[in-house]
Amino acid sequence: MRGLILASGIVEEFFLMTPPSETAPSDFQVETNPEDLTEKPSKLRHALLIARKQPLAATGLFIIIAMILMALFAEFFTGFPPEDNNLEFMLEPPGDMFFLGADQFGRDLLTRIIYGARTALLVGFTCAIIGSTFGLVLGVASAYFGGMFDLIVQRIVDVVLAFPLIILALAVVATLGPGTQNVIIAITIPFIPQCARVVRSNALAIREIPYVDAARALGFSDMRIILRHMAPNVMAPYLIMLTSFLGQAILLEASLSYLGMGVQEPTPAWGLMLQGGAEEFAESAPWVAIWPGVAISLAVFAFNLFGDGVRDTLDPKLRAR
Repeated sequence: MRGLILASGIVEEFFLMTPPSETAPSDFQVETNPEDLTEKPSKLRHALLIARKQPLAATGLFIIIAMILMALFAEFFTGFPPEDNNLEFMLEPPGDMFFLGADQFGRDLLTRIIYGARTALLVGFTCAIIGSTFGLVLGVASAYFGGMFDLIVQRIVDVVLAFPLIILALAVVATLGPGTQNVIIAITIPFIPQCARVVRSNALAIREIPYVDAARALGFSDMRIILRHMAPNVMAPYLIMLTSFLGQAILLEASLSYLGMGVQEPTPAWGLMLQGGAEEFAESAPWVAIWPGVAISLAVFAFNLFGDGVRDTLDPKLRAR
């Protein structure tokens, strides 16, 4: 009996003096092999899968990225100044020197189109982002407060939407005057009620969810509930409206510039280039009007394709098909 007690004491002392790393049996060590774990698809692979499912949207996105790169690095794509007149080459046809020809002032059309992408993208992104963002806040606020505030906002929205976009934009530009900044204001104003109407219809359902009542019970301010609890849950319609506004804004800017109420000379703008060549040189120098028209059509087409892809991805009804 005394021998057993002495043996157990020796064993206990051995385990206390031995480091844990030496006492741990190798059978209980868990070895993990990274290759055995299921790897998540990389971002590039995920993007390729989406592009395979939405080939038209991927095509539109590719054209948009190409336009943005040309607009940002226009100096690397052409060596001609976009605003300098050179009457020696007036209405020069397409050739080795001028790939797309020259306009009535001897300016390279390719250079003017590339620099005109800056104007189109500036107006398009600015109007779409500002208009849809203000419409998001206004639509969520209208659904959240309800009552008289909602009634007044929706009647104002009805009045604004009663006018065609181009007529309302012309009225604003006629009041403020031509110019890039005034064109942005004129195009942004009609976008706000359009986005507000769509967002409000989705925010009405979110307002009835219990977590909004819980936020009120916790004493959160109305602005915090609107911006942090309701607005993030209507991002799908917001993004759909944002992408649809991009093509509309570019087309409206080109229309206003064509009518002489938008961007003014010598700033490169596709609608302004179309105005200068569509009437006077339609037969003698058709390239003056053809290439700006192609640029406008391609840009609007690309943004519409991308917008349709975003809608199909974010809309649960279309995604389930």
